[in-house]
Amino acid sequence: MLWHYKKLNLNKLAMSQQRVVPNTAEWKPIERMAFRFFFIYFLLQIIPIDWKFWKQFFSINWLHVHFKEIFDLAHYTPKFFSAASIPQWGIGAFADWAVFFIVAAIGALIWSVYDKNGKEYNKLYYGLRVVLRYRLAIAVIAFGFIKLFPLQMPYPSLSNLHTNYGDFFAWKIYFHTVGIAPNYESFLGFVEIVAGFLLFFRRTVTFGAGLIIGFIGNVAFANGSYDAGDLVYSTFLVLIAAFLFFYDVPRLYRLLAEEKPTLANRFKPQWSIKWVAVTRTVGRLSFVLFVVVYGYKTYANYKTDPYILPKTPGLKNAYGFYNVKQFVVNKDTLAYTLTNPQRWQDVVFEKWSTLSIKSARPVKIDVTNGDGLHAADIDRNYESAGVAGRHYFYYEADTIRHTLALQNKNLNHRSEKLFLHYKWQNDSTLTLKGINENKDSIHVVLDRVNKKYMMFEGRRKPVKL
Repeated sequence: MLWHYKKLNLNKLAMSQQRVVPNTAEWKPIERMAFRFFFIYFLLQIIPIDWKFWKQFFSINWLHVHFKEIFDLAHYTPKFFSAASIPQWGIGAFADWAVFFIVAAIGALIWSVYDKNGKEYNKLYYGLRVVLRYRLAIAVIAFGFIKLFPLQMPYPSLSNLHTNYGDFFAWKIYFHTVGIAPNYESFLGFVEIVAGFLLFFRRTVTFGAGLIIGFIGNVAFANGSYDAGDLVYSTFLVLIAAFLFFYDVPRLYRLLAEEKPTLANRFKPQWSIKWVAVTRTVGRLSFVLFVVVYGYKTYANYKTDPYILPKTPGLKNAYGFYNVKQFVVNKDTLAYTLTNPQRWQDVVFEKWSTLSIKSARPVKIDVTNGDGLHAADIDRNYESAGVAGRHYFYYEADTIRHTLALQNKNLNHRSEKLFLHYKWQNDSTLTLKGINENKDSIHVVLDRVNKKYMMFEGRRKPVKL
């Protein structure tokens, strides 16, 4: 009897809620005005009105598309100001938002004048939430896959491990902190992908939006605190998630705060226009196609050619850290020093075609984030971006003539070139002779240091909690 009574009360509750909140209930004036504003504002932010978007879209070879090209499209937001004309940090970075805000406010006022008799916008509200769900899902899944397969924040290079902490930009420290734990980075990507899929289903939108508010909200704070870029974009994603989450806030308050029985709002408009059903089907198929193609392309890039790091293998058996035992310039032997800009202090050969040199010669820092898509290894500058203290060179090795042709990877020092002959004295001693960037003749003797790195060695025993 008790069970029957409770079931009867729940049925009455459902019927009463349907009577109290009918689909045609009139909205309050402030609700109508707020909806008009956000409707225009969000459409301005997500509709590709920027000609650069379409230029990029039609320039892609879709038969051989790179995952980064898809990512850049998913990362799109319209911009009125160029990166050079506004600050990339602080409130100045949100200058584009001010334009959207003004246009949306004017549009909302005009809408109010021409729609004085409008009582509710349930169908438009439903449609806007659908569009925002898909836009947000695509965005977080795009970020999720480049973390699931650790591409966004790769493991620190050997040169980075031999760079003073104070020589890193804040964002590079943040990226290294995540990059040294690839499994953790993959977990973060998995969380983003799950949140994106929760948005795909109408019944789980609130869970997905809530997860994104907490997750991407933390990312937005980190982007702002570490100058990691994407502060505006990550904040925009949080704003969309908050808008979607707000839909169920009254019901969540009733359930969690007031501890009262609560039913979900299952309002679903009945569209009389046939193309709405077609649009829904096309949207779902497009979303699934995006996930499959983008996921496959991201995995393939991770396995064969991580886009952020050079792909050309380095000089065979040269990988390692070297002390500069002897350094001769124009037949003048220079003693080891920390102050002479001519004298090399140490050298690192990476597993790929990068050689880095530490010296007292100043470095004009590359302020980019090294996240661009480049075919040439010399342009793949993630390892050298946001770093001082070392000069990074791309090199081409001629193993027959035993020569190294080097060029500085830093855009601010790109004109610097070295041409060196190399010779192995033994397994750990390498001699370099040739011309440096100043056209001086140099003779360098490098001794490889058999150094152990705790991050590579790992723990002797597993940690038990």
